[in-house]
Amino acid sequence: MRGLWADLADLVLPADCAGCRERRQRMRQGVCPSCVAALSALRPRVTRPTPAPAGLPRCVALGPYDGPLREALLAYKEHGRHGLARPLGALLAEVVAAAVGEVRPLALVPVPDTAAAARARYGDHLDRLARHCAARLGRCGWPVRVYRPLRALPRPDSVTLDSAGRAAAAEAAFRPRSGASGGPGPSDGGPAVVLLDDIVTTGVTLAAAARVLTAIGWRPGVAAVLAATEKRRHL
Repeated sequence: MRGLWADLADLVLPADCAGCRERRQRMRQGVCPSCVAALSALRPRVTRPTPAPAGLPRCVALGPYDGPLREALLAYKEHGRHGLARPLGALLAEVVAAAVGEVRPLALVPVPDTAAAARARYGDHLDRLARHCAARLGRCGWPVRVYRPLRALPRPDSVTLDSAGRAAAAEAAFRPRSGASGGPGPSDGGPAVVLLDDIVTTGVTLAAAARVLTAIGWRPGVAAVLAATEKRRHL
């Protein structure tokens, strides 16, 4: 699954690196060589917020929400660098592969954007990542399909909320789409259901999505994310 960042060579590049925001001379990639090296060195690992909300599946992240990974995600989500969807989706494929283990059929379920967020970002940012993630996994021999059994209801921007506010908003954040009940699940001999998100902070969004999926028969066994925030102790 390595060699993923060669995909960046296909981008139409801005003057600034997406990973460090430094202006670079002769930069042939959307991310400068130093940031490419830092991102390529990351390895997926199990992460879990403390305290973990009820219903949160096992969660695997590529790395901490810091440094070049944080900047690349912000550039992609908030600053219109949509060309980063392919390399970031490829990195998400690494996380999925590490989380699931051996090659087997997969059902990828991205956490959906609200309609307002999708309009502001000119499309559902995680849906784009999921499609590129699936394409990478498919080229590596994984039978994979992206499903969208959830719809997101309007909710406040999470950056304006404390942990209690996030939990309350997440509880009412998702509803199943019409006809989504009875989805695939390992106990039925179907594919492994993998819940996808870009960042995990408190875990309440992933847990809420997982509870709705479980209620309609999807039963996600693992969540795969690109970045996990880490609590900092204040002395």
